[in-house]
Amino acid sequence: MKKDYILDAASAYRKLERMAYEIVENNIDEKELILAGIRESGSVVARCIEQLLAKIGSIKTTVITLTLDKKHPKEVKISQDIDFSGKVIIVIDDVANSGKTMLYAMKPFLDFHPKKIQTLALVERTHKAYPISTDYVGVSVGTTFQEHIYVEVDGEKVTGAYLS
Repeated sequence: MKKDYILDAASAYRKLERMAYEIVENNIDEKELILAGIRESGSVVARCIEQLLAKIGSIKTTVITLTLDKKHPKEVKISQDIDFSGKVIIVIDDVANSGKTMLYAMKPFLDFHPKKIQTLALVERTHKAYPISTDYVGVSVGTTFQEHIYVEVDGEKVTGAYLS
């Protein structure tokens, strides 16, 4: 299968770095951020953002992992028990498609009273079925419904994203 790359490792890193700067700018008065990565690739993106934030700012970050079935997201599991009241939470995924995963990923935070919830996706598709607006976007791609976007990771690094 031929992979039509829309991001290589270097361009993905630049996109992540730019988003980290945007996060700092939009949360300049915050003392702490919760980075909630959606398991698998979203968690890798969250850890990359955490490392970049540590280089450019002094905001304390906590990374947690959200686990859910992306096709049937009834139950969302959180890797740590934290009181999210008054906190700034950034829900992070590799690709934002319809908005469904992001919407359901916010569900457990609604039991608390967070200060704000923001969203981040390395790649965003331009057709949404759910009322989710992505606050931080690496790249926005117009696709057909038949096309799929995949983000490749190797360990703790994003190595690329391609369209198939």
